Amino acid sequence: MSNITRIRQQLSNYKCDAILILNQVNRLFATGFSSSAGCVLITEDNAWFFTDSRYIEAAGNAIKDANVKLVAKDEKIAESVKKIIDENKIASIGFEEVYVSYACKKDWDKKLGIKMVPAHSLINDLRNIKSEFDLDKIIKIQRISEKVFNEILPIISTDMTEKDLAAEIIYRSLKSGVDDKAFDPIVVSGPNSSRPHGVPGNEKIGKGFLTIDFGLKLDGWCSDTTRTLCIGKPDDEMVNIYDTVLSAQEAGIKEVRAGAKGVDIDTAARRIIEDAGYGEYFGHGFGHSLGLEVHESLSASRLSKDTIPAGAVMSAEPGIYLPGKYGVRIEDTLFVTENGSQNITTLPKNLTVL
Repeated sequence: MSNITRIRQQLSNYKCDAILILNQVNRLFATGFSSSAGCVLITEDNAWFFTDSRYIEAAGNAIKDANVKLVAKDEKIAESVKKIIDENKIASIGFEEVYVSYACKKDWDKKLGIKMVPAHSLINDLRNIKSEFDLDKIIKIQRISEKVFNEILPIISTDMTEKDLAAEIIYRSLKSGVDDKAFDPIVVSGPNSSRPHGVPGNEKIGKGFLTIDFGLKLDGWCSDTTRTLCIGKPDDEMVNIYDTVLSAQEAGIKEVRAGAKGVDIDTAARRIIEDAGYGEYFGHGFGHSLGLEVHESLSASRLSKDTIPAGAVMSAEPGIYLPGKYGVRIEDTLFVTENGSQNITTLPKNLTVL
């Protein structure tokens, strides 16, 4: 079943005749085609993709479930949409209230002249549940990420800087055929590893923990992978912290299943870290959903109100960060099933010492 069909089947639940999709990632979800400009209009029996001359040929070749319409250079996209609305006697239209600014909403209100119904959750809920096709795509980009990780392991040395290693990750990823990075690689060593989202610096990679967190994109789908290595022999406290993080991750993963509450998953992992005496040094959540974006809407955290559905793809990434000293994070990607989860990350999790 195509995503346009899935969207179409939900329209009646939102009491609207059609939905207008403006967000770039949601357009990709609906049509399988990525573009910086355009919009999608879907009714219960038809669909249209509107774009300009830059994308018209590529869109026509790629999109199979919607009519591809060229927005003339002397016409605004809202005018093209308005023609279809009038021709099809559409009286109400859903829109993505989370992504559409107040000014943009007012402008579309004025140009369309029909009732606009908040319908962000229509697409968001569908995006949360990955199809078999979606999962295959995520597994494919995860395998490429693991290939890149294994390629960089032998070249890591104290003669290179954090930026050098980040550049190697990007270079080898692009050489492996990915479309882009999902986010700038986090490569932090020694004291810098205590910063969960630290930025690679010009410092040489030093002795101690080295955290590498990177994500790649292929056909719009994202990976997200973190491993913490040790440069030189770790002391007893370092081994204890690493083992604590790994135990916390395993405890959280055991709680992941369809119907589990995000807060309960986080609590299971957090309890391990708190019992070890490091509770104040785990500031972020256990994990988040991912797919066409590296951070999607579901979370497993202390503040989460989410119930995790079967078909969700979630990260599992607890950590401990001692300010100015070092930090450890281990991250896998899970596919949520009715009775548990499938871990689609295959990299080993024992502490690698270089």
